Amino acid sequence: MFGPKITTVFKSRWNALFWSAGVLLTAYCSIPSQNQDSQADNAASRDTAEAVAKILGQQAPEPDKHVNPWAKKPQG
Repeated sequence: MFGPKITTVFKSRWNALFWSAGVLLTAYCSIPSQNQDSQADNAASRDTAEAVAKILGQQAPEPDKHVNPWAKKPQG
């Protein structure tokens, strides 16, 4: 397994605190922020949305609005 044994991690409070801080720091650093999308990713997703809308015979959604393709359409 990775890292130290559980028995050595929890021998003292300080070891446990350092270990848990490492776990939290790893989680914090591994999740991207919402504004980290590049323009290439946005263009690719827009092209995909337009292609899917064309296949389904629908109008492509606006670039800033997310539309759930599985949601039921309101009847009116």
